[in-house]
Amino acid sequence: MGASYQPLDPHNHHKPSTKNPPCFLSKPVYTLLACGFISLALLHLLCCSPAGTQRPAFSPLLQNINNTYSFVSSVPGGDESCNYSDGRWVWSPGYARRYNATACNVKESHDCLRNERPDTGYLDWRWQPAGGCPLPAFDAAAFLAAVRGRHVAFIGDSMARNQAQSLVCLLASAFPSRLVYRGGGGGQSRHNFWRYAFPAHVVTVSFYWNPFIVKATGKPEDESVRESHVHLDTPGDGWGADADTIDVAVLGASHWLLNGAIYYNGSEAIGAHNAPPEFSNYTGVGYAWPLRMAYRTAVARLSSSRRPRTVVLATFSPAHFEGRPSDSPTACTKMEPYGEGEKELDWICRELRDIVYDEAEAARARGAGGGATRIEVLDVTKLAAMRPDGHPSVYMHRDTFAHGVPERMYSDCLHFCLPGPVDTFNEILLQILRKRR
Repeated sequence: MGASYQPLDPHNHHKPSTKNPPCFLSKPVYTLLACGFISLALLHLLCCSPAGTQRPAFSPLLQNINNTYSFVSSVPGGDESCNYSDGRWVWSPGYARRYNATACNVKESHDCLRNERPDTGYLDWRWQPAGGCPLPAFDAAAFLAAVRGRHVAFIGDSMARNQAQSLVCLLASAFPSRLVYRGGGGGQSRHNFWRYAFPAHVVTVSFYWNPFIVKATGKPEDESVRESHVHLDTPGDGWGADADTIDVAVLGASHWLLNGAIYYNGSEAIGAHNAPPEFSNYTGVGYAWPLRMAYRTAVARLSSSRRPRTVVLATFSPAHFEGRPSDSPTACTKMEPYGEGEKELDWICRELRDIVYDEAEAARARGAGGGATRIEVLDVTKLAAMRPDGHPSVYMHRDTFAHGVPERMYSDCLHFCLPGPVDTFNEILLQILRKRR
């Protein structure tokens, strides 16, 4: 690495660069400008239009005004709804400073403030959906009211865990919580299975480590093992046993399927993807088909009774290694979000997102759970893809450069700092849960 690398500069986070500045005004200024423009337009139409034409000219404008305000002020589940999957990140100083991650016991490598990441500009942005409709800031009371008396479970990979820990922190910053259970053992395993309770609302939030969603042995259980053996027809052991107690399930997987595995139906191996050489004679099945099958198995298990529940399929959250090796300390050192059009979404990200939408639609068409199971999509792909600045990078531990700048060190360019952009996932999840059926 040598002298070309410099740690992130803490003095560059006070304002966005002038290269792609976010051009926006404060809400009061917008309101005044909009009211002034509309008033002038109405005055022109009333005073200057030929006789008999005022009404035809006036009606479309009124219709547009009514449509605009109906859209912007709509309540989730009303006649209009926001498309939260598209939008841009806007400069909003201090917006994401919502909790102390150390106090809510997040995975240490994601606790960027504790680990003394010097720049904190990644906390100064909020997601603005396209079309002007608002995405309200996370409201812990509203979330707990929406799921009162229910069990909320996150099932999937480390990005599902990232979001689950974000939710617990957002809730615990406002209401008392209690750790009910944490998986045995130290190190990574203690972050793989856990449950928190929020007694005042009789709510529990759990995380089940299942990076393929379905049952998997080998590497998912022991990082020293090279291969993963995945049973596409069998739910994951932990959440599968608890499925009848789960009222809201958030499913998130993709990264491990891209990495590869040997896939089974029952006891029969049916194919492989990116498997070690000794499995090279297996039929290649790619990653898309196994991902579809995993979602179908999970949705079928969660819909096996007619008990009302909500199943949310989360889309792919891309990494930002930007073609650099993961042990390069320069892999993700960008300090601002991407602007609109600055970075195209990779085709593989679009394909993985499309698979989630396809499987959600197929589940609805099948009438999951006799219609009692509500299927939703949490589309975070674009908003996550635009945040290369929100990762821990090399600040996964304290005193990162206490002994100088090493030539090689791992950069986390996949997970998000907590607090950080992943909190926005839960802002959208809240709106989904508040939406009427």
